Amino acid sequence: MLNNQPNAMSDLKTWLCYLEQLHPTTIDLGLERVTAVAQRLNLLQPAPYIFTVAGTNGKGTTCRMLEMILLEAGLRVGVYSSPHLLRFTERVRINNQESSEQETVKAFVEIEKARADISLTYFEYATLAALYQFRQAKLDVVILEVGLGGRLDATNIVDADVAIITTIGIDHVDYLGDTRESIGREKAGIFKSKSIAVVGEPNMPGSILNVAKLVNCPIYSVNCNWHYQQVNNNSWVFQSPKKQYKNLPIAHVPLANAATAVAALSYSSIKITQQQIVNGLKKSNLIGRFQIVNTSPLVILDVAHNPHAAAYLTQQLEKLKAEYLHIGKVRFVVGMLKDKDIKSTLAILKSDKWYCASLYGERGCSAEVLKQHLLNKGELNVSAFDTVSKAYRQAMQDANKDDIIVICGSFHTVSDVLAETQHLSGINHDGQTTN
Repeated sequence: MLNNQPNAMSDLKTWLCYLEQLHPTTIDLGLERVTAVAQRLNLLQPAPYIFTVAGTNGKGTTCRMLEMILLEAGLRVGVYSSPHLLRFTERVRINNQESSEQETVKAFVEIEKARADISLTYFEYATLAALYQFRQAKLDVVILEVGLGGRLDATNIVDADVAIITTIGIDHVDYLGDTRESIGREKAGIFKSKSIAVVGEPNMPGSILNVAKLVNCPIYSVNCNWHYQQVNNNSWVFQSPKKQYKNLPIAHVPLANAATAVAALSYSSIKITQQQIVNGLKKSNLIGRFQIVNTSPLVILDVAHNPHAAAYLTQQLEKLKAEYLHIGKVRFVVGMLKDKDIKSTLAILKSDKWYCASLYGERGCSAEVLKQHLLNKGELNVSAFDTVSKAYRQAMQDANKDDIIVICGSFHTVSDVLAETQHLSGINHDGQTTN
């Protein structure tokens, strides 16, 4: 037992510091320990209906789409997502309300009692706390965003009714393998015999289909079983053997994610109307996803941190520039984790001026490493800073009113700037695993 073991009267910050010390490693994939504690607390069925969402990119926005449409249908909905940007309590939403520190601590107290001598990682503890709060809230539907991979992720202790894979890209190679086949196999680990699988990846690795067949899970994939198409700047259509929807509004997220959410709902047993989908799409937004926080200069926050996300960010910037009569310089504030594909991600991004920032912790990459990648790429206008805050302030100081400043590369990078723009302080990244 640790000397500083907190109790029901301890605050959330004390608990989070304690969680960081509980397990010898930040990431320890496997379900035995977390399942044992979940069984003691009766958490393996936190609601009557479960969606689980895995994938390299688009998990958070797909979860948000599902959440808003299901709420429009009058259901009681819980969402677990990670990592957080500003507050740990962001990880749990119940009926579109962020969890409170008091409810989170209450869950931690019960988990601490139940785990006895079982060691849990930070993410496992967070996942159990979410499931505990969902069960207490007596919800109709729970949506779980997978943290890393799928097969051995803590969220996979819960059997999904609908198991969703958004996209497959090369990421977390130390844990998931370095091919799309191996990564697809790990993510398809969320498929169960009681599930139906919905896949939004247009170039689906064969390993995903193989897993579905192995566990006898019906699978419905984009361009094979269901289709979507953008009609114009304002609308798109969705088609499947079960449902057809026309004149759906364009949401402020990648259309592929919106379509994947609609597909998951169309194949589920939940009855949803077109008007509920329309209303949900219109209300769907998520902080840190092409989020504009200032207009003069234009400041955009985006958590893009791998090549696939960088390509989408570049595409969105080109669309944005086409809408403006005059655009000055584009300035990028970038901070990344060293276990990401830094070279390929930076190769895709286009900027007139770069502000590289160091991220700290065992996974943080130094600004000098980022700078060297950019110099190797042929970029000339590159500066390095020892904090994200310093890089952002310099970019703002240098910018003219018609410039664009983009902050990207990591949830940590975005959270630092988001805290500054919202005049918040004392942000603690809590050792969280960033996906």
